[in-house]
Amino acid sequence: MAVTTHNFARKGLNLAAPAALFEVVRERFGAYRRYRRTLNELAQLTDRELADLGLHRSGLKAVALEAARNDR
Repeated sequence: MAVTTHNFARKGLNLAAPAALFEVVRERFGAYRRYRRTLNELAQLTDRELADLGLHRSGLKAVALEAARNDR
């Protein structure tokens, strides 16, 4: 008969890791919401209004992404 024993060292609970993960998720969700809000607002502008701002519809996603990254 074979007997095996496992001696697992119990480490203390690291409550900082879930809190840090939650903070990262919260920040990224906030950035996503800023991205979507900016993109929606820019998409509602006419082509003439975008041209006045020096923008083209093809670059709206890049502008919204940059705005979301810099709005911290």
